[in-house]
Amino acid sequence: MSGAGGGGEGGGAGCGAPAAWRAGWSLVATAALCLVSSASVLAAGAAPMSREEKQRLGNQVLEMFDHAYGNYMEHAYPADELMPLTCRGRVRGQEPSRGDVDDALGKFSLTLIDTLDTLVVLNKTKEFEEAVRKVVRDVNLDNDIVVSVFETNIRVLGGLLGGHSVAIMLKEKGEHMQWYNDELLQMAKQLGYKLLPAFNTTSGLPYPRINLKFGMRKPEARTGTETDTCTACAGTLILEFAALSRFTGTSIFEEYARKALDFLWEKRQRSSNLVGVTINIHTGDWVRKDSGVGAGIDSYYEYLLKAYVLLGDDSFLERFNTHYDAIMRYISQPPLLLDVHIHKPMLNARTWMDSLLAFFPGLQVLKGDIRPAIETHEMLYQVIKKHNFLPEAFTTDFRVHWAQHPLRPEFAESTYFLYKATGDPYYLEVGKTLIENLNKYARVPCGFAAMKDVRTGSHEDRMDSFFLAEMFKYLYLLFADKEDIIFDIEDYIFTTEAHLLPLWLSTTNQTVSKKNTTTEYTELDDSNFDWTCPNTQILFPNDPMYAQSIREPLKNVVDKSCPRGVVRVEESFGSGPKPPLRARDFMASNPEHLEILKKMGVSLIHLKDGRVQLVQHAIQAASSLDAEDGLRFMQEMIELSSQQQKEQQLPPRAVQIVSHPFFGRVVLTAGPAQFGMDLSKHKSGTRGFVASSKPYNGCSEITNPEDVMGKIALMQRGQCMFAEKARNIQKAGAIGGIVIDDNEGSSSDTAPLFQMAGDGKNTDDITIPMLFLFNKEGNIILDAIKEYEEVEVLLSDKAKDRDLEVENMEQKSSENDSENQKSEKTASGFQDLTSISQESVEENSPVSQPESLSPADGDSAHGLSSKEDSCPTENQETVIHDGECTELDNQAQEQSKTEEESSPNASWDNKVQPMESILADWNEDIEAFEMMEKDEL
Repeated sequence: MSGAGGGGEGGGAGCGAPAAWRAGWSLVATAALCLVSSASVLAAGAAPMSREEKQRLGNQVLEMFDHAYGNYMEHAYPADELMPLTCRGRVRGQEPSRGDVDDALGKFSLTLIDTLDTLVVLNKTKEFEEAVRKVVRDVNLDNDIVVSVFETNIRVLGGLLGGHSVAIMLKEKGEHMQWYNDELLQMAKQLGYKLLPAFNTTSGLPYPRINLKFGMRKPEARTGTETDTCTACAGTLILEFAALSRFTGTSIFEEYARKALDFLWEKRQRSSNLVGVTINIHTGDWVRKDSGVGAGIDSYYEYLLKAYVLLGDDSFLERFNTHYDAIMRYISQPPLLLDVHIHKPMLNARTWMDSLLAFFPGLQVLKGDIRPAIETHEMLYQVIKKHNFLPEAFTTDFRVHWAQHPLRPEFAESTYFLYKATGDPYYLEVGKTLIENLNKYARVPCGFAAMKDVRTGSHEDRMDSFFLAEMFKYLYLLFADKEDIIFDIEDYIFTTEAHLLPLWLSTTNQTVSKKNTTTEYTELDDSNFDWTCPNTQILFPNDPMYAQSIREPLKNVVDKSCPRGVVRVEESFGSGPKPPLRARDFMASNPEHLEILKKMGVSLIHLKDGRVQLVQHAIQAASSLDAEDGLRFMQEMIELSSQQQKEQQLPPRAVQIVSHPFFGRVVLTAGPAQFGMDLSKHKSGTRGFVASSKPYNGCSEITNPEDVMGKIALMQRGQCMFAEKARNIQKAGAIGGIVIDDNEGSSSDTAPLFQMAGDGKNTDDITIPMLFLFNKEGNIILDAIKEYEEVEVLLSDKAKDRDLEVENMEQKSSENDSENQKSEKTASGFQDLTSISQESVEENSPVSQPESLSPADGDSAHGLSSKEDSCPTENQETVIHDGECTELDNQAQEQSKTEEESSPNASWDNKVQPMESILADWNEDIEAFEMMEKDEL
């Protein structure tokens, strides 16, 4: 799959075969026809694998499929996907949202539909027949749910069409599916009509999302406000939509998909012939102007070539060749494929590659360009040998950029095509490695779990539908002989989701004219187009070591060592060394942690503003392995910060002193917590008297539970995680908690706000509200306790009106004289305090997204600013996470403050006043209230 971040590209016939071949010959869908003849030449380049070994591996693939499919049907069906760690189905709306990833889920048994034709490829016809009956009987395509047009097309519409293709094939054979009467095709047609409203734009490019029940109708649809879509999202429709038109004789689907492709072609950058990643669906302007062959664009290129194969329209091949020439001129930097700017194609747009580009060697095979396919594939294989799986993204020096791996099949796909094109048994060994890694690292009791981090071997509770739709299909076909498959796979072309469409569609229901519109837009170089198969003597000189000679220089392009994290974790169960220090566990106050950092070549620098800067010098590490651990630690620290960007950013909260003699006049700006009670959902807040916990840091069992029971506990920052403090005081019976910064002199006047994050574990058990006060604001409460002993506060999302304390004032009106005395005493006790600056605490104060921590500049050093137990200063907001801080832009916060101060409804507590002035106001208010009472009497 490709484009919006799905599974893997498929394969198909190609190689510039003339239209006559498509009409009368059985094209090779598993590899370009003209390349198969080279297999015997290259087979001598490596030791052949015995038929028995191939059969053993093929049977192993079948067993792995049964494990994954069986657990989906047992624990998840009819849900869209299986959650293999918790052995249950993923139902959208019942699980925490994962953002755009969930747009593939439509409550239509996604995995079952996506797996239909895989069952037939794996010769499981009985299971296929049962699956089709379930789909026809149970699946509802009329749900009130917003889904991705791209994902629904390639997975659901493609799955229904692929299932229909093999169903009618089995029916014609006379053994199975005799009851079948095009039910899947009718469902596909129904879904096709449901997707059509998305194309109602001036450009013809579809909206990225649509409501299955209400289409684009507002407001019921809850979508239709988007302006951008990715190139692959709009350009990966032609195979499924054209097949639907050819199967049903209804031309409208193919027409809409062609119009979208025509518009993308017209909007390409004319000087470079490249397309961007995202485009405005109304104006046609490029929104993201970087270009590559990975996520966001990939399957657009694939579908141009395959549309030519399936539909016989020469313009699609001309467009593909034009783009391919630009890709090889600018993007291809063997063995790398790097994104560039479409207007300045000689300038790289980024220094990392995403895993979806792993499909491209397979597409190059279909094009007939074998050498760069071998080079890129080998580079990717070296990365896999280092990390066991292909990380979601990795840098040009092959370090992990994004550590996840959702069991994508693109690399297996390219491995399959290279083997079919070359016959080199080396690629069978590559496939064997993939099987071993899946079983060793991804297999769990209820299926196969995606990798959360390829370096540590940690899992994620997901098994995407494309894993069953593609991975097992390509791996089985890699090891299967022709007689192992019950039908001729060469009669079909693979979609980007590896669904099977029959090549005979090219001559069926040709309701769309094949006008070549390409030359209307550009002058084409005829030498760029191959109209016949390339000479295999040129592709493969009479050298049986040809492919090996291409791979050999790339053997050491990536360090061959295994992920350190996985090895150390395994060793830790025995008598081996301990696992390396993880960024999430690091505490700057822990001497053992500091010693480990020193061993890894990581220096700790204390800055004047309280921050701690981490800098790594590999040459200062105790060994090369320690240096590698140090680099991983720095990367984890950066990624820890990146994860915070995805977490909800909360507005500041308020601590309001409501007891005598404050009566709500003092409102302290407080930092929120990402755990515990959400004060924005509890408008009344939490009110109670305060009491200091013992120990004051709150990091162990509270020894004075009788003092904090039913009260709001005060704690000092440091020594342990915020969540641990919250659990300890909650256990002691506290109704809330306030953490006071131990960094002397810190204040919300000058320091940025922040929010307290959890400890990396589930914090649902914390139900009390938690707020953070800087040192200066915290001392106001502590000093009040010294003066008045009993201090009552209100923890809330924003300051309440000062009249909330009228009832308190009524109760104490008879003690007016003593109150005035205490007020005078208060003025004396607080006279050394500076003015209190109140930040906006409005409910909807905007908070900007955090910036990622990045290495410090330097050729040989990897630097990072971290946080011990204090926070950065000046104009930046801060998120505290597990004892660390991440810097945030404070611009939105300042904007909120400016807007509120300029508003006529701005609350009084946003003003800056000296303490003496505040106390004088209190005395006047008390006297005025006393006079009102006398008047009423």
